[in-house]
Amino acid sequence: MRLAVDAMGGDHAPKEIVLGAIEAVKNIENLEITLFGQEDKIRSHMNEDHTAIKVVHTDEMITSEDEPVRAVRRKKNASMVLMAKEVKEGRADACVSAGNTGALMSAGLFVVGRIEGIERPALSPTLPTVDGKGFLLLDVGANVDAKPNHLVQYAVMGSVYAEQVRGITSPRVGLLNVGTEDGKGNDLVKKTFKQLQGAPINFVGNIEARDLLNGVADVVVADGFTGNVTLKTIEGTAMSMFAMIKDTFMTNWKTKLAASMAKENLRGLKSKLDYSEYGGAGLFGLAAPVIKAHGSSDARAVYNAIKQACHMVDHEVNQAIQETVQNMDWDKDDDQ
Repeated sequence: MRLAVDAMGGDHAPKEIVLGAIEAVKNIENLEITLFGQEDKIRSHMNEDHTAIKVVHTDEMITSEDEPVRAVRRKKNASMVLMAKEVKEGRADACVSAGNTGALMSAGLFVVGRIEGIERPALSPTLPTVDGKGFLLLDVGANVDAKPNHLVQYAVMGSVYAEQVRGITSPRVGLLNVGTEDGKGNDLVKKTFKQLQGAPINFVGNIEARDLLNGVADVVVADGFTGNVTLKTIEGTAMSMFAMIKDTFMTNWKTKLAASMAKENLRGLKSKLDYSEYGGAGLFGLAAPVIKAHGSSDARAVYNAIKQACHMVDHEVNQAIQETVQNMDWDKDDDQ
């Protein structure tokens, strides 16, 4: 299996990207990785020669300050663009980047291309649940404006991924809403609800945000605006909660003693709520697997994002999505 990785994307690039790639080739059989970026900086973090890792040099990169579409079109030799081109031209089976999210979506659309029949791709991370199984949330920002058909396609893609990669039989698909009753929500959600009832998925109805971490669904569908707000609320709440717990345990010598005794338990709890354990966010709907690792990813998170890309290739997720969508018969009127 061949993967292309943007070595210059992310807050801790290239060090953590390189270390994550090294960990991946050590643990994933028959994996070959091509790293794109400044070769001298990349090799400074490789303490030995790794035959399964190739480096393609480029001085150009896309930063977080760049306007996504303009950057992809103008910076033809940027590490992220060359990475996507590697997939487009068949030299890699999938790609991974922790860089500019908007630019990666643009590179995915303009360079890698969409699956035939998919109108808009969805950005889809797997988030933690109390029982440790996690759930897929899509879309979290690829499209802030969506129509019912788009959300139905998100549901189908998420269901295929949950079944093929995560091994969930008949994954439960829920629609994020302001209430669980069938008639709740705005016009978009109401129309989507009706279409989801006829889709080839295990649709379990409306889901409220407060129930997400309790594992009420394996796949949760929302428009990009709602999904992004939900994602960042969950991330922010988790970080704030652990900060408050830490402050409480550091109050006096008694609480510090209690903290030392509960250290391993707290570490396990943090691991359960850590997004990096689940890999990155898949850009579903593209012709090949494209994984967006979190911007603050460390080596472990990069490794898990690479592993996620490998699983998508192994289980032919993109082909399964294409076959499912092509076999669907639905009304594609924008107002439906």
